Amino acid sequence: MSEVPVRVALFVTCLVDLFRPSVGFAAVQLLEQAGCRVDVPATQTCCGQPAYNAGDKADAQQIARQVIDAFDGYDYVVAPSGSCAGMIRNHYASLLKGDANYHERAMALANQTWELTAFLVDIMGVESVAAPFDGVVTYHDSCSSLREVGTRNQPRLLLNSMPGLRLEEAPSGEVCCGFGGTFSVKYSAISIEMVDRKATALTTTDPDAIVGADLGCLLNIAGRLKRTGKTIAVRHVAELLTGDVDAPAIGEGA
Repeated sequence: MSEVPVRVALFVTCLVDLFRPSVGFAAVQLLEQAGCRVDVPATQTCCGQPAYNAGDKADAQQIARQVIDAFDGYDYVVAPSGSCAGMIRNHYASLLKGDANYHERAMALANQTWELTAFLVDIMGVESVAAPFDGVVTYHDSCSSLREVGTRNQPRLLLNSMPGLRLEEAPSGEVCCGFGGTFSVKYSAISIEMVDRKATALTTTDPDAIVGADLGCLLNIAGRLKRTGKTIAVRHVAELLTGDVDAPAIGEGA
């Protein structure tokens, strides 16, 4: 734990804002418990990844500039999403290369931006949480968390510290769930096949809950489980780490 308050800005993400605000509140709680002073800049919108992935460079650049302006002046920017954190860390600088007003600021923001669990463990030194969970949990690694921001062991460290929780690893854990943002819309048949395989792998551990750090993946997995008649709870890791498990799981209702 840091003894000096660290000024952190929470990048809420579009999906959290529109589909699962409880994840944002859980992220704030975890950050404050770690000793951070948390702000949520009101001018933030999207990270620009949908436009970037679609090849809309002009809109992606404009969104990136808006994000840089919104999050200027903080010690760190933290997102409950490896996908959004990866967009800011790995793509803003190249996207704004040649922009004298924003390129260096993009590089600075990249160095300040973290996925939530990685920030808690690697920067704030958090090794445990007090919230209990009585049951088996299987963790889903998103492609972006693994490959863009290097988050794998950090959420497992925190989950393993929870009283009563037993973490069971699914086979083919590093295989994509098939969401991929616009990929799931453009190539729906391939996406469905991929999420079917992922859902089958995740349920082989007979878990009481499936958790992960990227809401896009979790929405995809939860939706497929529900459509195939499976009733396993799917939650964001931040919700589990704060003990926020009384509300309906993802895909189970309002």
